[in-house]
This record gives sequence, structure tokens and C-alpha cells, in this order.
Amino acid sequence: MPDVIKLLPDSVANQIAAGEVIQRPASVVKELVENSVDSGAKYIRVIIKDCGKTLIQIIDDGSGMTETDARLSFERHATSKITTAQDLFAIKTKGFRGEALASIAAVAMVELKTRREDAESGTLIIINGTRVEAQEPCSCPVGSSFSVKNLFYNIPARRKFLKSDNTETRHIVSEFQKIVLAHPDIRFSLHHNDNEIYNLPSTNLRHRIVGVFGKQINQDLITLETETSIVSIKGFVGKPENAKRTYGEQFFFVNNRFMKHPYFHKAVSEAYQNILHAEAIPSYFIFMEADPASIDINIHPTKTEIKFEDERAIWRILMASVREALGRFNIVPSLDFDSDGLIDMPLKSSSEFMPAPPSIEIDTQFNPFSNEERNSGSGRTTYIDRFERENTTGWEKLYSSLENERSVPESLGNITESLRKFFQIKNKYIVCPVKSGLMLIDQKRAHERILFEKYLESLSANRASSQADMFPVTAELNPADYFLVKEIEDELQLLGFRFLYPGNNKITITGRPSGTESSDPVEMLEILLEDYKSTQTDPLTGAKERIAAAMADASAIPYGKALMQNEMEDLFDTLFACRAPNYSPKGRPVVSIFTLDEIDNRLK
Repeated sequence: MPDVIKLLPDSVANQIAAGEVIQRPASVVKELVENSVDSGAKYIRVIIKDCGKTLIQIIDDGSGMTETDARLSFERHATSKITTAQDLFAIKTKGFRGEALASIAAVAMVELKTRREDAESGTLIIINGTRVEAQEPCSCPVGSSFSVKNLFYNIPARRKFLKSDNTETRHIVSEFQKIVLAHPDIRFSLHHNDNEIYNLPSTNLRHRIVGVFGKQINQDLITLETETSIVSIKGFVGKPENAKRTYGEQFFFVNNRFMKHPYFHKAVSEAYQNILHAEAIPSYFIFMEADPASIDINIHPTKTEIKFEDERAIWRILMASVREALGRFNIVPSLDFDSDGLIDMPLKSSSEFMPAPPSIEIDTQFNPFSNEERNSGSGRTTYIDRFERENTTGWEKLYSSLENERSVPESLGNITESLRKFFQIKNKYIVCPVKSGLMLIDQKRAHERILFEKYLESLSANRASSQADMFPVTAELNPADYFLVKEIEDELQLLGFRFLYPGNNKITITGRPSGTESSDPVEMLEILLEDYKSTQTDPLTGAKERIAAAMADASAIPYGKALMQNEMEDLFDTLFACRAPNYSPKGRPVVSIFTLDEIDNRLK
């Protein structure tokens, strides 16, 4: 039998590595900008054309490279960041794997110009798909300039699966934000198709956050600072009253490296417990400093998933730190057992100032278990009698035709309007009696299901129903959300939204879908964008379904809203006219039945 195992050619191995490291144009931006940061650059420029498909150019004034280093940097596992395996436990730089440049060169046309300060001339290297086409001296400033052209030109299948221009630009902006927040001392600029998106001077962290997210965030920042032997925490958290419905202003960094950490996000959310309105997401920009030996950043090619040695201890420290910051700024109530400075309100001790006890009239003939109808002195029947007469006696008659709760729509025609009764609990649930017990309906989820089918029908039929706003509202968005709005604008217009773009990441909402409950179109748009982002990774859900579901969530009746009897009836009827009334667009139950047996068991 012949041998079947063989070594892969470098070109194939590099393309496989590129599949892990270079997933889209934003990956190239991340890797090259991080290299510029590691080079000691004070000014880094990012120039993008056609969302990175045509050109990604990164220019820095860092240390530059010699001719030998420039050529060697494109080889696999070639790096200046580590020498021995032990160095992996003391990493302070961004890149260290030595895969980025080799991976980029395997899937694009790359041109590098670089020069060190002590060299009279620089080096030009041109590589196309791992093949070196030129290496010669050139005239260039100190630092490095990488030009990546025609990304994935030699892998048509990968290029075909890139998303729309606005989607890819949004991912580039997101990666850019993560790096510039970690390094406020470096000047950055970002241009896309000759339009300036960011021009950020060297500054401190607060000013950098303001530069990235706009002036309006400045008044929202609460200082965070904690020193312990395990971890040092600093940064800012947002005031709860200004929390948005969208993600985009939540950042964790460890040793100036961005990281994803859902566990620590829960610690921050726990600190905001009971002071944050429903479905709002707190803003935070949290920087941790820890011993490099106590963390492992080498568990994923993108180096954004980081393992800590003692995550539970850091979780507790983080939650306490955020709570302390909120309490220091009087955001959360605190208990103060020191009575100094408090004003005493003395009570009058004289009996002449004591209030008289209230008089109580007792009906000695009252029997709560008596079914006899008695008249009180005011001519009214007792509460027990009224309750039994109005509720219990008509119970079986009210929904006697409902043989099967799952077939409610077909049964409704047999119920007279005068017998239908609905009750609201905590302005959240609608209750109605049925033959087998009580039907409980979640009012928000029910309305979501109704609106979802309505919006999905509008999207499928390409017809819109819009109501113009008498006073258009202008909002400044995170650049990533700004590009997301432009990305799905056609679908939003089909729903009834109308936008103008005055510039500087601002949008003006001139129209909204008719019949929506929300009075704040900006909040409605924020919920829509966040729902869309949170479901867009689901391959089983199409774009129209995602937008319809997000729009339904943003426009549905909120919890806490009192409903009139006719409103509950309309909601009930419309819900059971839907194709799938039992579940919300997100698959959550809308209707639940409490059977008489369950009720009897509770009252035993």
C-alpha cells in the first residue's frame, strides 16, 4: 500500500491559516494596525476602499524594518515578539503568532514599503498569493506602509461570501474602535472611499471615548478605579438612566488588549441590578491590568478569548468595583449608619398632641361563609356575594364552547360579546377564564407575534405603511450602527421608516411605521438594531424574518401599560387569527393554561 501522508505546500498551508486568521477585511485591519502599535508608532492611518475589498492601506511612523526583516516577516511563524515557549506566559505585545502577514499574503496582493530611522533608503516588497514578485530599495519615510489589494482574489469562493459593503465597513469600524480605545496616546485616522470617518488626536482615555462615540457620552461617564493584588481595574461605566437598548459601548481590555468575556459582563450587569430599566444595556469601558503569567491569551487565533487564572475572584472584585463607583456618584442607594449631621425630628410627648385612635365599626352578624344575600346599612351586598355572582356562577357558561384551547379561534364565534371577560395582572399578563381553567397571555409577546406576521407580510409584499413625524428626530449613532442602518435601509423603508443623513454619523428619522406603540422613534430604532445584530448569526433565519422580528420587539406593547377591556379583546382576537399564536417570533411561549386541577391542588 503506498504512503498517503504528505506535507502540504506552503501556499496551501498559508491559505488554511488564513482561513482562521483572515476571515474578512476587518481581520486584515486588525492584524496590521496591531503590528503598527507594536512597532511604537505615534500616528497610524487606515485607508479603505470598497469596504476593504479593493484596498486596505495601513501607514505608520513606527520603527520600520530592515530589508532582511521585511522579507522574513512574510514567512510562517516568523515573529519578533517571542523567542522561547516561556515567553508565551509574559506576552505584552499584540501579535506574537507570526501568522498574520503570511496569511494575508496568501489571499491578496501585498505591497510593503518600510524604512528604519538609521537607514538611508527603505525596502519595497511586492507579494502576490505568497509569490514574491519584487524586493528592491525604495524611497519612503520612516515606518511602514502596507497596501493590501484585491483581498481573496485567488479564492473566489471566499470573496463571494463577503457581505455587503456596509456590513464589511461596519466590521472594520468595530475593529478600529477596539484598538484606538486601548491606545489613546496614539493618533489614529480612518478614511473610507476618501471620506474621513475618524481623526483622533493623541489624548487621554476620557477624551478618546468622546472622540469615538461623540460628545454626548461625556456626561454619562462615571470613573472606575480599583487596585488589588490580583487585578487593577480602571476606566468608566455609564449612568443607568442613559443606558441604551443596543450593544456597542461595552468594552473589556486586559493589559491593553481587547477581550470578549460574557462572564465578566454578567458581573457588570449584576452591579446595575434594580437600577437599570428593563432590556437596557449599561455602557462600560473597563481596563484591567494583570500579571501576564496569570492569563492565557493563546487559546484562539484572534486572541480575543482570554482565560484568567482566578476568574471568580476577579468577578467579585469587578462587581464590587462597579457598585462602589455607582454608589460614589449617588446612583444607587446606600446605607449609612453614621447619624452625624442628620436632623432629628422630635415627637411631641404631651398627650394633648397625641392623635386619637381610629374608631372601628364591627358587624357582629357578618358570616363570610353564608350564601344568603344580605343588605348592609348602605343597601349594598357583601363582597363575597358579589364575587360569587359575577365570577363563579357564570364560569361554565362563559367558555363552555372551548373544548380545546388550541382551537380558540374556531371557538370564538360561539361566545357572545357580553360574556367575554378579560383581566390584566400587573399590567403584564392578560387572564381570561376557559372551560378547563384560566388562560394566561403575555401581552408583549402576543403583540410581538401579531406585529411580526404583519411586518413580514409587508416585507414579502414590498408595501410600506408609514406615518410622517411632524417633528423629525435627529440622533447620532455609533459609526458601526450608522453603517448597519444604511445596510438594511431598503428593508426599513418597507416597514415604514424614512431617513435623512445629515452627516457625521447622524440620521434624521422623518417617518416611522404606522400603528407602532413606541413614542420614541430613536429608542425603537435602537431596539431594532440590537435585535437584528443579536440574531444575524442564525443561518436558519432570513434577513426579512430578522428585521420583522426586531421591528415587532421594538414596536410591541410594553410591559407596564394598562389596557382597556376593548384593547384586551382586540389583542386576543388578533392573536388567535395569527398563523402561530402560541409562540413569539423568538420562540417564547405566549399562552399558558392553568387547569382547574392545578388550581384545586394549590388550594388544598
